[in-house]
Amino acid sequence: MKGQEWYQADDVAEEYDDKRFSRGGQLIDRREKEAVLEAIMPVEDQKVLEIACGTGRFTVMLAHQGADVVGLDISAAMLQQGRRKAQNTELAGTLEFLRGDAGRLPFPDDHFDTVIAMRFFHLADDPEAFLEEMRRVSRDQIVFDTFNRFSARSIYNWALPMGSRLYSKSEIAVLLAKTDLTLVDVEDDFLLPYGLYRSIPNSLASPLRTLDKAISELPTTDHVASVSYWNARVR
Repeated sequence: MKGQEWYQADDVAEEYDDKRFSRGGQLIDRREKEAVLEAIMPVEDQKVLEIACGTGRFTVMLAHQGADVVGLDISAAMLQQGRRKAQNTELAGTLEFLRGDAGRLPFPDDHFDTVIAMRFFHLADDPEAFLEEMRRVSRDQIVFDTFNRFSARSIYNWALPMGSRLYSKSEIAVLLAKTDLTLVDVEDDFLLPYGLYRSIPNSLASPLRTLDKAISELPTTDHVASVSYWNARVR
């Protein structure tokens, strides 16, 4: 996985949420959580695994909604942030954080109902192997996101701390076919790059987001959206 050393640093974990999901980044956080919930609700009593759970944004949210969640990440510092977040949230389900490698998941086959991976596939050196491992431990559903090859992100991708692997829709279609997954739905969003939203206050980001969403509804914009949210079923 790209950028492992940078990602596991204590100072990066401590500042991760503030740098990415404060100011206009709150809109990104809200939309990503909405995409996950739309794909897998209702979650009550579901067994859910999140790969690369980071600071627990999704794991804590899903446990709050009543799911039994395991969050796995390679960074001990990120997991510590997730545990602190969970301490301040009332959970209707259960939540466990584990340190581990997404390429060798420490679970038996078909162990979870749903496996999710947000903000992960852009770092994957071998996306097919990771997706195959996710499919192995899921009995029903896989949910993940990708950054898109023809989006504005391609312009500044080289400058990012960890870079990004950018995907076309045809590449994802091939990955799903190779790993025996059936596409249920895909949603495309954010014509404007994430970095722009993060750099401006919410008061400015909100009207830009309204414009972004309006333009995104045009049929010709799907392939230039920044991100796609994929919902697939195990065959």
